[in-house]
Amino acid sequence: MSDAVAIRAPVARTESGKFWIVPPAALLALLFFYPLALIARQAFLDDSGVANFAEVIRVLHSRFFLNALINTVSISIAATAGCLVVGLVLALILAFVPFPRSGFIARLIDTFIALPTFLVTLAFTFLYGSAGMLNAGLMETFSLPLPPVDFLYSAWGVILAEVTVYTPFILRPLLAAFSLVDRGQIEAASVLGARPFRIVRQIILPAAIPALIAGGSLCLLLTVNEFGIVLFIGAKGVITLPLLIYGKAIQESAYQVACIIAVINIALSLGLFGLYRLAAGRLGA
Repeated sequence: MSDAVAIRAPVARTESGKFWIVPPAALLALLFFYPLALIARQAFLDDSGVANFAEVIRVLHSRFFLNALINTVSISIAATAGCLVVGLVLALILAFVPFPRSGFIARLIDTFIALPTFLVTLAFTFLYGSAGMLNAGLMETFSLPLPPVDFLYSAWGVILAEVTVYTPFILRPLLAAFSLVDRGQIEAASVLGARPFRIVRQIILPAAIPALIAGGSLCLLLTVNEFGIVLFIGAKGVITLPLLIYGKAIQESAYQVACIIAVINIALSLGLFGLYRLAAGRLGA
């Protein structure tokens, strides 16, 4: 009898525990799936509820959408590549080049994660803008009639700002990966005459690949969906998918067009996340 009671008690607890999934599932459905369903409905149905795929095809073949898609992909890839290079160099210096207060420098770089993106773009405007410190100094020094530095209001300015903002997302997982590297292997390779570049290539980088994939994929997702930096810099002719959605919905009141582009942006983000999970699973990240 006691054994039967002991068996029934865990079963009862398991049955009652199933109901705890209802509150988070309902909250997720209300805050995520329902708005997503409304966006999809607005994208593929007209005001009368009839499927309107002709408008979807028209938007996908339009010049403004193709230009925004190309800008989004090219800027995100360039910014992610810049974050990988800068983050890897900084992580190597902070982890393997001893100097005083290296931990403080690493924590200081981490604070960029907590800062709003518009603060970085505002600082860049003060430094590199048409009336910024750099242009003002060059014009006064060399008596120039026009500002010589004008890269900020272009795609390069957006890329530089995104690299500055998102490099900590590469740096932090790399520092965690480098802390697990066996320093004895590095010392043994150095004693045997291996040059620093070979040590980095054969000992350090293999341990950093999962961290590079994780941080790089995160940067790619964030830069694909970046809105504030592109809007605040106001680069001439640089329209990305998030900025195009904002323009169509808020400025032109073309809600169906905005929802169509939003669905494409969501599909792009989910596709990138799926590729990241596939690559991370194969590499054991």
